[in-house]
Amino acid sequence: MNGFDGLALVLVAAGAFFLLVGSIGVVRLPDFYTRIHAVGKSDTLGLVLVILGIVVHEGLSLTGVKLVAVVVFVALTNPVGSHALIRSAYVSGLRPWFKGEPVPEDPTADHHDDGDDDGAVAEPGEDRR
Repeated sequence: MNGFDGLALVLVAAGAFFLLVGSIGVVRLPDFYTRIHAVGKSDTLGLVLVILGIVVHEGLSLTGVKLVAVVVFVALTNPVGSHALIRSAYVSGLRPWFKGEPVPEDPTADHHDDGDDDGAVAEPGEDRR
């Protein structure tokens, strides 16, 4: 095992750690916005580290160049995709969870018709409490 193999192992292990943390965040965090934040940040970093570890292990080759292109693509598209999901949820009226409020049991609980309103969706910035 040379120095490059050790560096590759460290990068892949660090990436796997961030992927695991992002997965735990999806399960443990209380609402849609915090879950997407966990996935958007940690999974992007984890995937980039894993692929860079593979690039270091592969060395200078056509496969390594293709993997670097994948890293650039992932680094650009994951945050944009997370932002688009969060923006569309906000525009559609999904309220974020605030500290002090009960944690919603069902992530779609705000969209059930409980008979006390006309079924209208809140405008962006409108308080739906």
